[in-house]
Amino acid sequence: MPPDKIQPAAIAGALTAAGLRIGIVVSRFNQFITDRLLAGALDALERSGAAADRIEVVRVPGAFEIPVAAKQLAESHRTDAVICIGCVIRGDTAHYEYVAGESARGIQLAQMDTGVPMIFCVLTCENLEQAIDRAGLKMGNKGFEAGLTAIEMANLAHKLSSNPGSGAPAAPPSRRPAKNSGRGGQR
Repeated sequence: MPPDKIQPAAIAGALTAAGLRIGIVVSRFNQFITDRLLAGALDALERSGAAADRIEVVRVPGAFEIPVAAKQLAESHRTDAVICIGCVIRGDTAHYEYVAGESARGIQLAQMDTGVPMIFCVLTCENLEQAIDRAGLKMGNKGFEAGLTAIEMANLAHKLSSNPGSGAPAAPPSRRPAKNSGRGGQR
């Protein structure tokens, strides 16, 4: 008779913002769009029980500047998660690729360096219509989605950091070093 299938414990983040400290870094460039994304994120946080005095909004000139502000905010230990809001719309030059790509890369590096969840809500759109659709029209509000993601990831990060069984797997047993084979110490 085959053994029962294993059913490991699942760890997931809750969707309650009570007690969480959330940072939001918002680009002023394309502010017509980013203000709507910010409103969506704040709506999600409020509906999930966040306290206004535990939300910090930082404004930066553009999407390219988001990563450094997000990293500094995370390193201050004032936030459990950081929502990064921006909007880059394709133009006639390659500038779009540099700004969009480096913003994404910088946010990911900041997240990995600090261990603080950073939620990527930088719209990268072909035109203004696409941006408007993602800031509250046909595609919903991506800021609202980012708010929910921040809540879930902040709660998950708390669970993982306080769960003694969560970390990296145990190191494999050490092996005895190989004996010198007479080839100048190379193995």
